[in-house]
Amino acid sequence: MTNPVFSNSPLFGDPNDKRRRGQGATAVSYGTAGAQTADAATLEQMYGSPSATTRDTGRLTYDDVIVKTGGLLVVLVATAAATWVLAPGLWIIGAVVGLVLGLVNAFKKNPSPALITLYAIAQGVFLGGISAYYEAAYNGIVGQAVLATVSVFATALVLFRSGKVRVTPKFQRMVLIGLVGYAVFSLVNLGLMLFGVGGGEFGPLRSGPLGIAVGLFAVGLAAASFVIDFDAIKRGVEQGAPAKMAWAAAFGLIVTLVWLYLELLRLLAILRGD
Repeated sequence: MTNPVFSNSPLFGDPNDKRRRGQGATAVSYGTAGAQTADAATLEQMYGSPSATTRDTGRLTYDDVIVKTGGLLVVLVATAAATWVLAPGLWIIGAVVGLVLGLVNAFKKNPSPALITLYAIAQGVFLGGISAYYEAAYNGIVGQAVLATVSVFATALVLFRSGKVRVTPKFQRMVLIGLVGYAVFSLVNLGLMLFGVGGGEFGPLRSGPLGIAVGLFAVGLAAASFVIDFDAIKRGVEQGAPAKMAWAAAFGLIVTLVWLYLELLRLLAILRGD
């Protein structure tokens, strides 16, 4: 229980707690006067004890989410750096494995730390290889994309914390419509590329002014997705979600971060290519 009144009271405590059973037996043996003394001592101990935290009760905390997300980022960045230096050509394998693991983790009811960590490794392989390719074509672009990713993430967090952006049902519907529309657009562009229709490095619909507009729209969608992620984490903490859900929250944040980075990388490449 998070409430210290219930946590420290013998009436609402764990009946299997040996310490509480011992206190109860002592109080009975003292009789009426002794019971009053024991009750007074118990109350004094109750008010003097520190409040139970969500960590003590095995509930989700912001610290849990931060630690898990930071750990996954370290794994992802380390894997990306190793892939960049040793085997950038493995990015295709990383992309396929990352996609499969992403879908598996997204539909699991109970988060699996092992599968989520493997997802971070696969995405590290993918990002390391693809980043090496972009850096070779556009010197300095990876550093720009990383800085832009951090800036968008920080901006979304500040706006959410300030209350200037609220997650309402209307806001969620708009983001969902935008995501579906973007997914359909991307599939059409991919289909045109496969059939050789049009040109451009990123497909006929992702080049020139249209490609820039679509890229900016995708970055805005990713920022809005961050706000929804933050709100979901906030509700999870407030509602006392199990501590293991920190892995699910971290996974969600990593997915959005990877998507945002790729969109910014592509947008910068379009701008510098033109």
